[in-house]
Amino acid sequence: MLRIGCVKYLNARPLIRGWSGEVCFDHPLALCERLANGQLDVALVSSFEFLRNPIYRIVDGVSVSSDGPVYSVVVVHRGDIADIKEIELDPASQTGVNLLRCLLGELGFSPRLIRGAVGNTGRQPVVPCSLPDAKACLLIGDQAIRFRQAHAGEFFWDLGEQWKKLVDLPFVYALWLLRPEVADAKTIANALRALRDKNLTNLDQLIAGEGEFDSQFCARYYREHLRFNFGEKEKQGLRTFADLCAKHGVLEKRDLVLDLV
Repeated sequence: MLRIGCVKYLNARPLIRGWSGEVCFDHPLALCERLANGQLDVALVSSFEFLRNPIYRIVDGVSVSSDGPVYSVVVVHRGDIADIKEIELDPASQTGVNLLRCLLGELGFSPRLIRGAVGNTGRQPVVPCSLPDAKACLLIGDQAIRFRQAHAGEFFWDLGEQWKKLVDLPFVYALWLLRPEVADAKTIANALRALRDKNLTNLDQLIAGEGEFDSQFCARYYREHLRFNFGEKEKQGLRTFADLCAKHGVLEKRDLVLDLV
């Protein structure tokens, strides 16, 4: 039986809703660890996991990306972002944290980055009710959405928007990665592409079945903030991210080869 994992966020619903087999849902870091340890065969995980350990095959044509503001990967802050002295990081995130490092480095900002406190889930950060002017907090996924909707008066530095301003390319947050030993990878990839296509074709139906988030918000989120393809521009964006990670000391410089299936 195929062992498949998927991030448990709203942004992944169009890529996994309706999968016929059992799915392991968890936060990005936990899924990356399970995939790396061979506890999963395929998983929708942080794009940075591939950059960090490019042993995996990538399901071509499918990603969770944005081409502008993404809404759900943000730095919560007060005052000018350039004056921030400390940013608390979401401990569940790889891609968001390293995207933040690259953006700060390119803009010449150097706040202290600290690992956030871990909440009851074991992965989610504890978000302070209020932030002093010199401190900020990186939030990703559903927690970022909930926080934004509950705290409309806060300032939100949208990392997708900042990336677009910096390099004018889409940013890839998550990819379907398959371990190299998985047999019949093409069949699995075709099934995942077909599932994405079916869900996007019936997106109104998927939104109507959403139990936690408002349908009007979901429609905007899926149609205006997110992209679910992995075409040439997304691949160029991923390569640019890899180059900036190397430039800012996050990764070693290497030629990025995408093993697509």
